[in-house]
Amino acid sequence: MKITDIKATTVTVPIEAPIRHSNGAHWGRFVRTLVRVFTDEGIIGLGEMGGGGESAEAAITGMKAYLLGHDPFQLEAMRWKIMNPTASLYNPRAMIHAALEFACLDIIGKATGRRVCDLLGGALREEIPFASYLFYRYPDPDTGTGGEEIPEEMVEHALALTKAHGFKTHKLKGGVFPAEHDVRVMHALAEAFGPEVALRLDPNAVWSVEESVRVARQIEHLHNDYLEDPTWGMSGMARVREKINIPTATNTVVVNFEHLAQCIQLRAVDVILVDTQFWGGVRQAYKAAQVCDVFQWGVCIHSSGELGIALSTMLHLAAVLPNLPFAADAHYHHLTDDVIKGGLMRYQNGCLPVPKGPGLGVELDEDRVARYAELYRKLGGYQYDRDPKRPGWFVILPAWDYAQPVKKKAPRRKKR
Repeated sequence: MKITDIKATTVTVPIEAPIRHSNGAHWGRFVRTLVRVFTDEGIIGLGEMGGGGESAEAAITGMKAYLLGHDPFQLEAMRWKIMNPTASLYNPRAMIHAALEFACLDIIGKATGRRVCDLLGGALREEIPFASYLFYRYPDPDTGTGGEEIPEEMVEHALALTKAHGFKTHKLKGGVFPAEHDVRVMHALAEAFGPEVALRLDPNAVWSVEESVRVARQIEHLHNDYLEDPTWGMSGMARVREKINIPTATNTVVVNFEHLAQCIQLRAVDVILVDTQFWGGVRQAYKAAQVCDVFQWGVCIHSSGELGIALSTMLHLAAVLPNLPFAADAHYHHLTDDVIKGGLMRYQNGCLPVPKGPGLGVELDEDRVARYAELYRKLGGYQYDRDPKRPGWFVILPAWDYAQPVKKKAPRRKKR
């Protein structure tokens, strides 16, 4: 079997409301690049990459010079062609490789009639639990959905998500407002859901070491899975870890094997969030998790704003990992639609099923692809590290210029 063509299409899919984080915001939609890899046997593999536009599409199709005529089964050779470590200093291609590896794994699975999780060693579980991803949100200008800022609003939002999807773990994306505000939200969530529901706080590395320690001590009595990326840098994370009583986690300071080796040597972080895109593919994320398993390091599955193709890679990865004690992350419930056949995957009791079909187990809905490709052409991209309501602002670490929540009358809480 040989690769005969590679095509890329940028789409933008709306989310329910603009979601905010310490470095900016998602402006009411996700922008993604869909990848198709064609073969001489008529099998087409699907991939996905974050971002989009002419430059992203050119980055994908530029790999034709490396891959036309390549056997998609030869994944290790493809990794060296695209991610040669001696050349990657000048040509960082991890996410490009990931999208193409997704497609090749999809091809291999379709050719053999096996799922991607089977190619990795076989599924240990068929349902993957997920955490809610609680963001402070701006109101959607058309529907008025969103607008959550104060603790009572965040609790109401979490209760609604639990009712709709069955989540048993809640993760707060903090760092938008002063740290004391995140502490109040965490306490409100703990009071609303009780000790049986696990919590997480992730301020996206916006606090100093000292502020991270202070916050950790204020929430350490709650049912915390971990405190994710409270500060930046491996040295900073190591200093926080030695001073607090909550496990720490990261998806920012450990994103390749060199970082992983240093982290284990320094005992810098407790939990590694592996990402099929950031690590350069499903196989690389799987290898990282295997290394963690050897050293009895826990892992979790990281989310980077994926659509159904990339989400399926997360599900197949999560299915095979023995050292996965945590519910996975996903932005997925924020989406209003997807580009795969059948639309959005549906949560049941806070879980998503591992796809049953061969390969990745998902197929594109060409009408949806055309619709959201046209929407991208109409709206274009946006700057992830900018806040549309704070023109001229940019983050300085440690953060000093926080947004301030609007003073509102607390909503009347509904009984569970």
